[in-house]
Amino acid sequence: MTEAELTALKTAFTFMPQAIEVTKYEYGERYERVLEQVQMVRACLLEQGVDPDEVAGEINPDTSPNSYY
Repeated sequence: MTEAELTALKTAFTFMPQAIEVTKYEYGERYERVLEQVQMVRACLLEQGVDPDEVAGEINPDTSPNSYY
C-alpha cells in the first residue's frame, strides 16, 4: 500500500462509525454488514502497523483528544 493510499484509508476511517455505535436501531437490518465493514477496515489498518484508535488524532489533531488511552 502506498503512503497516499494509507492516508486515504485513515481519512475514510475517521468518517466511519465506531463499532459501539453500530446498532440495529441506528442501522436497521444492515447493522451486521456495517459492523463487518468497520472491522475489515480496522484489520487492514492493523496490518499496515497503524493503531486504529489513534487514527483520528493523527488525521485531525486539532479536533481530537490527545489520546484514547
